[in-house]
Amino acid sequence: MMKPQSLTFTVPDEASMLALGEQLMAYLRPPQLICLHGELGVGKTTLVRGILRALGWQGHVKSPTFTVVEPYDLGALQVYHLDLYRLTSADELEFIGIRDYFTQHSLIFVEWPSRALQCLPAADVNCYIDMQAHGREVRWLIKAH
Repeated sequence: MMKPQSLTFTVPDEASMLALGEQLMAYLRPPQLICLHGELGVGKTTLVRGILRALGWQGHVKSPTFTVVEPYDLGALQVYHLDLYRLTSADELEFIGIRDYFTQHSLIFVEWPSRALQCLPAADVNCYIDMQAHGREVRWLIKAH
């Protein structure tokens, strides 16, 4: 059994957050659940945008705050980006078909996972983004397997 891996980065601006997302793609292999923790506006969606770029996504990447889920079809890989901030009940995840997203060919990014932890499996990766005086601190914690 491997021990958990922890990586910490200091990110000064949006361009650096996008670049970090591209670098972190090297640590992802489907199927995985990646939980993103951090306050509003800290850069969770920007990080996901960088990861999607690394996967070859050319289109627009918007925050799923109002849609709850944004799917990205990358051929053999399916990426789902969820934002649970507006959930009033964890049961709402069942209504949007959350169980269908968990396949052998999917990466699932969840912002505000604390809103529905009882409905989600254990995260493969937890990403904590915190505001700092000069940018953001990003902690990437990979679960041991």
